[in-house]
Amino acid sequence: MSGQSLLVPGELSPTRSVSGNIRRPEYVGKPAPTPYTGPEIQDSDTIERMRIAGRIAAQAMEEAAKHISPGVTTDELDRVAHDFMVDHGAYPSTLGYRGYPKSLCSSVNEVICHGIPDSTVLRDGDIVNLDVTAYINGVHGDNNATYLCGDVDEESRLLVERTRESLARAIKAVKPGRQINVIGRVIESYAKRFGYGVVRDFTGHGINSSFHSGLIIPHYDSPHATTVMQPGMTFTIEPMLTLGTHEYDMWEDGWTVVTKDRRRTAQFEHTLVVTETGAEILTLP
Repeated sequence: MSGQSLLVPGELSPTRSVSGNIRRPEYVGKPAPTPYTGPEIQDSDTIERMRIAGRIAAQAMEEAAKHISPGVTTDELDRVAHDFMVDHGAYPSTLGYRGYPKSLCSSVNEVICHGIPDSTVLRDGDIVNLDVTAYINGVHGDNNATYLCGDVDEESRLLVERTRESLARAIKAVKPGRQINVIGRVIESYAKRFGYGVVRDFTGHGINSSFHSGLIIPHYDSPHATTVMQPGMTFTIEPMLTLGTHEYDMWEDGWTVVTKDRRRTAQFEHTLVVTETGAEILTLP
């Protein structure tokens, strides 16, 4: 196991600007988004616009990931992704969402999700998750992945590899007519083979013109997730697996979620649309 010291909050840089001609989501400047009341099944026009948003989000994440190396700050990764999205006419969905101050989430080592980019310097042996969402043409595309920084220990590398595999298996389980809980069943059964924890309180979600539509996608086998998948449904799957407990603590910033035992965690995410035969990934670069 890595002997890295635990993370502490760094210093935030000033809020990055977005050109006034780029359309903002309705929640920017408000304490919370307006609750979504539309359908979970989207028409072909909405899905095509989501392909564009998803591609920009995937490319922005890919561009930021190129800069992951020891000595780089998480704030610099945020700058790269922010500039990419803005340069392509997209608004970074996280910027101003419920007051979130940055354009991506950077979750390092024991951070499960929602880490805020700041002056934290990446170290050799870290693992870092980048979560990037782009808003363009009135819709969102949301994806994340965990990357290795320098020479990473075997236990952490396997965690990352297997978390990626758990997402791939979950995507294969998506079929019209099946209940949502098949997704979590596949993830949890795979994670248990290695003794990993599966985070329960942070889930996948419906996504479309709304960043979070209200549809919940658990990553464990939930008896309550009985919604039946239908063609045209759009949602994220984003398993978070841990080396130890799935329980967590929250930093005082109200965003950064860390494992209660401070052991490492990894996450991967795609935005999907249910098709007639399975699922199409909308967040491909």
